[in-house]
Amino acid sequence: MAAAKEGIVKRTGKFFREVRSEMRKVTWPDKSNLITYTIVVFVSVAIVTGFLWIADTVFFKIVSLILR
Repeated sequence: MAAAKEGIVKRTGKFFREVRSEMRKVTWPDKSNLITYTIVVFVSVAIVTGFLWIADTVFFKIVSLILR
């Protein structure tokens, strides 16, 4: 039982050391890139939301006409 717990502790420690090592390799965006990416995401979400709203409205009308 004690050996199993020690294994978990060692594995957990190794995991967090590896995570720290990988996070140091990440190239983080600067402020201007982050703002640009955020705007792109918001615009994309708005476009997809609008498209789905229009498609839902059209399909609802079609189904309403069929089921009349």
